[in-house]
Amino acid sequence: MERKRCLLDEEKFCDECGECTRCDLDPQKLCDNCMKCIQTGADYNAVEIDEIIDDDTQEQP
Repeated sequence: MERKRCLLDEEKFCDECGECTRCDLDPQKLCDNCMKCIQTGADYNAVEIDEIIDDDTQEQP
């Protein structure tokens, strides 16, 4: 079984520390998808994609 990589540090393996589920605005809170961190008052929001990783883990028919 292949170990999962950390979402925040690609150099380490996931050790279930929970840091990736913390709220950006209140680190004491777990993220509950309230979306307050992306509400900026702008007319639109955008997410910049800087890399696409194709890890070939999908099964081939």
